[in-house]
Amino acid sequence: MSRVRLILALHDHQPVGNFDSVFQDAYRDSYLPFLELMEQYPELPFSLHTSGPLMEWLVANRPEYVERLRAMVSAGRVEILGGGFYEPILTMIPHRDRVGQIQTYSEYLGRVLGQPIRGAWVAERVWEQHLASALVEAGIEFTVLDDFHFQRAGAASDDLFGYYLTEDEGNLLKVFPNSERMRYLVPWQEPHDAYEYLRQLAQARPGAVVVCADDGEKFGGWPETHEHIFAKGWLRRFCDMLMANRDWLEPTSFAAVVDSTVPLGKVYLPDCSYREMTEWVLPAGQLSAYEEAVKRSEGEAAVNHVRPFLRAGGFWRNFKNKYAETDEMYARMLEISRRLDRLEEGGEADAEALDDARRELYRGQCNCPYWHGAFGGLYLPHLRNAIYKHLIASHDDLDRAEGKLGPRVSLEVADFNLDARLEAKLENDRLVAFVRPASGGHVYELDVRRAGVNVLATLDRRPESYHGAIASAALAGPSVEVQEGPSNLHDRVILKQEGMDKLLVYDRSPRKALVDHFFPMDVSLEDLRACRVIERGDFASGTYLSKAHREDGRVALMMERQGQADGHLIRIHKTIAMETGRPGLEVVYILEDLPVGRPVHFGVELNLASMAGHAEDRFLSDPHGHRLGLLDAPLDLPHSEGLDLTDEWLNLGVSLRWSVPCSLWTFPVETASQSEGGFEGIYQSTAVIPHWRITADEHRRWTVRISWALDLARPEPQAESGPDGPARQSQRPAPRVADAPTVR
Repeated sequence: MSRVRLILALHDHQPVGNFDSVFQDAYRDSYLPFLELMEQYPELPFSLHTSGPLMEWLVANRPEYVERLRAMVSAGRVEILGGGFYEPILTMIPHRDRVGQIQTYSEYLGRVLGQPIRGAWVAERVWEQHLASALVEAGIEFTVLDDFHFQRAGAASDDLFGYYLTEDEGNLLKVFPNSERMRYLVPWQEPHDAYEYLRQLAQARPGAVVVCADDGEKFGGWPETHEHIFAKGWLRRFCDMLMANRDWLEPTSFAAVVDSTVPLGKVYLPDCSYREMTEWVLPAGQLSAYEEAVKRSEGEAAVNHVRPFLRAGGFWRNFKNKYAETDEMYARMLEISRRLDRLEEGGEADAEALDDARRELYRGQCNCPYWHGAFGGLYLPHLRNAIYKHLIASHDDLDRAEGKLGPRVSLEVADFNLDARLEAKLENDRLVAFVRPASGGHVYELDVRRAGVNVLATLDRRPESYHGAIASAALAGPSVEVQEGPSNLHDRVILKQEGMDKLLVYDRSPRKALVDHFFPMDVSLEDLRACRVIERGDFASGTYLSKAHREDGRVALMMERQGQADGHLIRIHKTIAMETGRPGLEVVYILEDLPVGRPVHFGVELNLASMAGHAEDRFLSDPHGHRLGLLDAPLDLPHSEGLDLTDEWLNLGVSLRWSVPCSLWTFPVETASQSEGGFEGIYQSTAVIPHWRITADEHRRWTVRISWALDLARPEPQAESGPDGPARQSQRPAPRVADAPTVR
């Protein structure tokens, strides 16, 4: 009988910053039981990629698992795949970091598991042709991408059962197509269905090589899969099927195929990722239209005939365009990478500090919070917070490498967010603040260095293509879901809480700080929460002219804009100042040319990001220390002289004071997001809006000073940080952010 070779490959991953409890659950439900069962089938080799964050956790917390895996590797039963150490999207980071991440991880895996690394997993299978050079330069011989990549290059489906050569600048790389058909059979259908497909393939394509490579969390970690895979015996039946058909079906590894067969030919692959990713990157409206078009075309013979030649979908890099928050993290990461490169090239910086900075930079390149699809990624505050934590740590290490120690202050002007307009960076030894005068004069990043927190790692509420499904499901009311076995995540419509449709609210200006508003006189807190307010001014996102001022021990960014407010032409002067050694900003507003005899309603919006809104150790209080509520408490105070925000989990304290007493609104900013568990509401930040009904003086002027202090909530020294973060965090229960879902 004709033979078929089958490569079964798993990709196990947990992102930087995920909760320890999530690591533990995935280990218990997926990683350990899979290994235990495969130990019982010594004749069945498989390939395994374990991402760096997860491997570090396993080494530190489950050394017995690592030893068992090492024994299987030594026996030739497991092929280990490398990749970027901290699972970056390789196309997103500079070439030097691509090579560095891959080489560093290959060396680490060699030490831990004792196998030289020949192949690499490409995170999210995001491919651009220049990656061939980086992979080869890093010592990689082969990789695996989806058959979708090859089809978009014009390859016929019948020609995707082996491996191809690809090339960049003379660097040759071997690339295997990963079968989408097998990805949807395993483990969603019975093993016999995979048997039938492979049997037919053996007859039609003797000697074919079939790759089934996918997320290891599918095997026990996704909803309902543990019972299906292990308790009900799917994986054992699948392995028994392979064993019973070894006369024609040969389980093997990538390296074994490379060493014993020749390539099918040469191919150049287009910029691509797996099919679902190319859909998720589309703008929300386009994605909805695309999904509707696909749905209408199902079963149409004419459409199916031309489908292989269609180039639908988008380009991964456009996540930076779709989500401003992704672009902000990316620009900050790139700035640090460039600075590290300059210091290394200079050859005079402290080498140990540079090594520390590089490690933190690599961690800050972990891909999960930089995009969003059927998995929570960008929408999960603890993952965004982790990226900034490591980027801030890398920034601090680079200061140490340069010998920048002790009290200092500086102001730098450059295009920090890569929009061809100038921003300002105010920095001292306690804070780093980024301001964009061309967009409302907002502060869009504010790093509290000792706490390792960007208090403006917020997220705007914006339309998503799946919001229509949420609205429809909420309208339909409760329903009983009936299905046999686990469902594919991409087809699930499950509301994890009531009132999800009430979260379908979309912001009209960015959720950052010092957003300047002119409100109607009778606006209410509920109007603000529901985004029903029509701006009476054009300052919230308007362009401010700016000028930098520097003097000994103090820097200031002075901004000015003339614009409309309630039908009148007025001028706002906004100054942001920072001093040496002080963990705070001083903000002064001067409003000029105000109308005579007519009050205007002016407010300043600040959105403060935290880890969770409804937890007893995260709360709001007044200047006298009286608690006003948790972070998600809506407040409508007629009189306020200031507000304190405390997040004991992050060890972060924020204090706001205003020189002119005001009325104060606060409310939680919550998004409707999808994850592998269904649709859920996620707290993103707390909006703090002091507001004044102003009547101008005889000079038609009005002034207020806002003092903003940010430091540790607890002044005591912190414990040493380990590979998974501060020791203090590992001793506390994880904060609830939705259900802290596992993220691909």
